[in-house]
Amino acid sequence: MNIQTVPRTALDSYLKLLRLPTDLVLKALSVRNRNGETTPAELVVDRAEAAVRDAVGRVFNDPELQADARLRRAAADERERALRLRAAAEHKSEQADETLGARQEAAQARRQEAADRERTQKQRSEQRRAAESRQLAQAEERKRTAVKAQANRTENAIEDQARGDRLEQLDAEARTLQEQEEALTARSEAQRLRRAAAETKTQRKRSG
Repeated sequence: MNIQTVPRTALDSYLKLLRLPTDLVLKALSVRNRNGETTPAELVVDRAEAAVRDAVGRVFNDPELQADARLRRAAADERERALRLRAAAEHKSEQADETLGARQEAAQARRQEAADRERTQKQRSEQRRAAESRQLAQAEERKRTAVKAQANRTENAIEDQARGDRLEQLDAEARTLQEQEEALTARSEAQRLRRAAAETKTQRKRSG
């Protein structure tokens, strides 16, 4: 163990001791994500540790400690870059989810509008069929009423014609009876006149 190894070992122990509460707090607060990836809070701690190592390495002219600090800074830079890429990817994923959600909502709205239009068209079709059925029923009723009225008029006309024919027949029969009565009356009168003439002639003969 040389003079450079001693401060390096002491620094490692010191930094581990300093990080212990921070790591415990970070763990307790669950700032490490579910996949065990580095968080922004841990990056701050890692960069601070690299800065301390670099400063101590400069003070003690320890190239290995300075190289370790550079590696830690580079690793922190890589982790930060990965963190930015992951954040950008998550942002894009969120945007894609939002876009997908918006598209799904728009599709759902279009489906709902289509369903509403179909329901409205169905209701209108049913109302139109009902109206047509009512119109047909009313037309049939008017037709039946007209046919019945025509039948009644025809029946009344037939009855009127029959009554007219019967009246004419009765008038003819009455005239015939009247003519027969008049003929009988004329024959009776002629017979009476003949009897009267005969009696008058007889009386004249008796008187002469």
